[in-house]
Amino acid sequence: MNRTGGPPYNKVTDEIIEELTTICGKYSVISKDEEKLEPYSHDEVAEHTYFAMPEVVVKPSSAEEISKIMILADREHIPVTPRGAGSGLSGGAIPVFGGIVISFEKMNRILDIDPGNLMITVEPGVITNSINDALKKEGLWFAGYPMSLESCYIGGNVAENAGGGKAIKYGVTSRYITGLQVVLPTGEIIELGGKLRKNVTGYDLIHLLTGSEGTLGIITRITLSLMPLPGFKAALLVLFTTTEDAINVVPRLLSVGKIIPTSIEFMDALSFKTSCSYLNETIDYKEAGAMLLIEIDGKTEEEVSRDYETIGDICEESGALTVYIADNRTTLDRVWNIRKNIAEAFKITSSHQSLEDIVVPTASIPAFMKKLEKISSDYSVQIPCYGHAGDGNLHATPIKPEAWDISTWDKILPSLLGELYQSAAELGGTISGEHGIGSKRNAYIGINLSGDTIELMKRLKYAFDPHGILNPGKIFP
Repeated sequence: MNRTGGPPYNKVTDEIIEELTTICGKYSVISKDEEKLEPYSHDEVAEHTYFAMPEVVVKPSSAEEISKIMILADREHIPVTPRGAGSGLSGGAIPVFGGIVISFEKMNRILDIDPGNLMITVEPGVITNSINDALKKEGLWFAGYPMSLESCYIGGNVAENAGGGKAIKYGVTSRYITGLQVVLPTGEIIELGGKLRKNVTGYDLIHLLTGSEGTLGIITRITLSLMPLPGFKAALLVLFTTTEDAINVVPRLLSVGKIIPTSIEFMDALSFKTSCSYLNETIDYKEAGAMLLIEIDGKTEEEVSRDYETIGDICEESGALTVYIADNRTTLDRVWNIRKNIAEAFKITSSHQSLEDIVVPTASIPAFMKKLEKISSDYSVQIPCYGHAGDGNLHATPIKPEAWDISTWDKILPSLLGELYQSAAELGGTISGEHGIGSKRNAYIGINLSGDTIELMKRLKYAFDPHGILNPGKIFP
């Protein structure tokens, strides 16, 4: 059957469902039950235009089972979509062309903790937060985690090369991956790397597959490099009159203070005022036009105390209105709650938010904010902006106006997003820093990549997946 917009895939037949049941067992296969299949038709993207139902969901327990599934799918020319926790924001785990969804719910084991080598080996269905829970007793942690670590799977983090608030100091997921086991679309199982901190033997396939959004191979085992767990941390919530004042502080922390903070989070006035109101927060934020949330960590309490005093001085010298210091669990939770509850606060007025993650050079954030104000005004749409000021990764988030119906929103949003992405590109930025392209942003990838670059990427895709069955409809328009 030739499905519009994609290759001519075949449908999942009763015979194929029988084969999948033989491979994984009857309790690991979902088919012909719309209610049970529906949760696998979407991720955290709210717009129903991106939803697509799978024909069958399988829950394998091993790489060997996945290999057999891929050999079957390749032979029958059926699309396969790998799926982690479904917490993504790009439509990356949505089965655009139906077919088979492979869910990693059963591949959720921590296989090996190796303190001597500072390594951990896990299956892709491990919840990212569980990794750090398991490492606490060893005094270690996985430092490359994203903001949604309580819900996401590590396999999804690797597929998206996920990042988060700590990237300015600790980097993103790819920095910590030293080994992968991968099932190719044609069924072969390959081993890459291991417990090695140096490895230049052949092409760097580990980092090609990391961030490939499940389009080149299915990751079935991951070895991660670990770090010693910091002993102490503190945060400063700093209020400024303008965005320019706030952003101008960022390079001074590094060049003058000689400090690399763990996180530098930016919040515009619309974002933090909405969140503070939602939380009934009593800090005096009414006169502020921007906020920075700066977190630091270190081995000793004295080191952390010295650093936050230096940061506070630099902020005050740079025109900060107020500096709040959080140096215990209660106050840390309080200031971070303002940042973490922004999206939730806007759900009071609208459940439809287009959660974006454009990236611009850090010094260009004020210029981007001016462009964002114009887009917001032109479309009469609120676009709160918050995110990771330390690396220029911003969540500029259009919110559906309460008076609009869904059809109006669906009609206008693509044009708005096009202008948003183009504005980032004009400042040397890109359309995604951590959420991925998926099916949500693939129509816009030409804003950042030339036709020749896209064709090169397609040739790489063909080398791994000659029949185009693995996670089709993602990345490329």
